[in-house]
Amino acid sequence: MKLWLLRHGAAQAYQRHDADRQLTEQGREQVVQAATFLVGVQFDRVLCSPYVRARQTAELLCATLQRQGDIEIVPWLTPEDDVREVTRKLDGYPVKNLLIVAHQPLLGALASWLVDTDRQYGLPLSTASMACLKGDFIGAGAMQLHSLQHVHA
Repeated sequence: MKLWLLRHGAAQAYQRHDADRQLTEQGREQVVQAATFLVGVQFDRVLCSPYVRARQTAELLCATLQRQGDIEIVPWLTPEDDVREVTRKLDGYPVKNLLIVAHQPLLGALASWLVDTDRQYGLPLSTASMACLKGDFIGAGAMQLHSLQHVHA
């Protein structure tokens, strides 16, 4: 299986409620550029953080790729969620290609945890950067880093 981890595009400066920050024009351009790395990939599921900027990223990405299907908003993909708990929940998604749209530091820590069980030093992901992990199942130390893509918008 492949697990795709996409950080949201560039967002507005910090506001009163972090969850309400929206993508900027640059962030939208980044997402469209990130979509070029995914042309031809058929996602079985798309999971997304409930934060506005992540939802906007997932919606724009899917529209750019002309992907049909729902984006599943899950409450356990926020910046500070625990990677062990996220891993446990992801184990319930038996799919070939799973896309997660969320945030740092969660995505970097999750990638590190799934590749080598190290959560202390997370994989660096700039806005709209994407990591693809490959493995037989989702579990601590059970996957390999297949690719890492950064956009330059």
